[in-house]
Amino acid sequence: MQAPAADRSSAAPPRAPALGDARRGKLADNLTGFGRALRRAGLPVDAARIALAQQALQCVALRRDDVAAALEAVLVSREQDRGVFRELFAAYFRNPDLAQKLLAQMLPSAQAPAAPSPRRPRVAEALAPVRAARQSAPPAAETPVEFDAAMTASDRERLRQADFQQLSASEYRLVERLARELPLPLPEYAARRRSPGARGSVPDWPALLRRSLRHGGECLELPRRARRSLPLPLLVLVDVSGSMERYSRLLLSFLHAATAPGRAGAPRGLRRDVMAFGTQLTDLTPAFALADTDAMLLQAARSLPDFGGGTRLGESLGTLRMRHARRLVGRRTLVLVVSDGLDTGTPEALAQELAWLRRHCARLVWLNPLLRFDGYAPSARGAAALHRACDAMLAVHNLHSLQALAEHLAQLLRSAPRGLAPQAIARAALP
Repeated sequence: MQAPAADRSSAAPPRAPALGDARRGKLADNLTGFGRALRRAGLPVDAARIALAQQALQCVALRRDDVAAALEAVLVSREQDRGVFRELFAAYFRNPDLAQKLLAQMLPSAQAPAAPSPRRPRVAEALAPVRAARQSAPPAAETPVEFDAAMTASDRERLRQADFQQLSASEYRLVERLARELPLPLPEYAARRRSPGARGSVPDWPALLRRSLRHGGECLELPRRARRSLPLPLLVLVDVSGSMERYSRLLLSFLHAATAPGRAGAPRGLRRDVMAFGTQLTDLTPAFALADTDAMLLQAARSLPDFGGGTRLGESLGTLRMRHARRLVGRRTLVLVVSDGLDTGTPEALAQELAWLRRHCARLVWLNPLLRFDGYAPSARGAAALHRACDAMLAVHNLHSLQALAEHLAQLLRSAPRGLAPQAIARAALP
């Protein structure tokens, strides 16, 4: 039975949410501006995520902690972006006028020299104002304007020498693209299998019989077979702790692009295995099988349960010894350990596992970003154990060190006989 018309007209209208509507008003403007700041800081924030953030704010109370937790849950999808989000949220919503100033992008530049900001470079760049106009006059209408992404020689040299940790978000993305173009020619060794070669030491009897048929059974030349040259098998152990966040991502991009099978100049027939270690060991070799570097990074981030945590190299090497010992091929494998050496495990266990690893590989090279400091010394117990076991310690903190990595590896391998016996390795610490 329907209600009378008077009753329907007197019914109360639907009540609005007590906290207001997150899709309209000042809150919506602030949320849109905050999304733009996150995108400038390098976070993958699009319109769909902003709409999801609006829905999330309608489900929580407008308290600072609840709003921060709701926005972090829907706007952050990578572990390495959590610290950037929290710093940017604290700086963005500290002053009520800051949102309007950032949206207008008309903040005046300070005349006095400001103190260095303790924020991360990505957060500082996202909060930096953009000038409305340049001092120079606009070009004439008939002057053709060409947009060129090339940098000057001074800019390129500055980025080559800049530490990865001190780069802003845009500079880091540019350096990461430049690192993917650097080659890494790995040293080669003489394999057991042979192939036709002019300077071979063994006669190629099947080829000799085939060629003799062309001349009525006469042997006019003696073909030979030489041992094949193959690149050394590569095993990379990458530290994914919090202190190695930026270095690990860039080194993974560099190694993936430099050792890709289809790239020009890449070593042919290379066997590469990549392991990530933090509090546990994770196999990233399936992710490295992907052809696209960005897809590899995304797959690696999804498969890392301990990204940004602590470092237990000794336990991770124990897992390598028990589960992945066959990755070390015939004591010819070149092992690269990318870490700052800040291990939280026991140094005795680490020294024992490193001794086993050194007996089963051709070279053990420590790639340490802390070598950028002139007075650095591996005084920590874990770093000291790694320094005693490794054959060389190289710096990997900028593009210049990555470009010189191949030369240093070749120099290290030339210090021992061709047989690559571990006991014949000459101890070295290259610059």
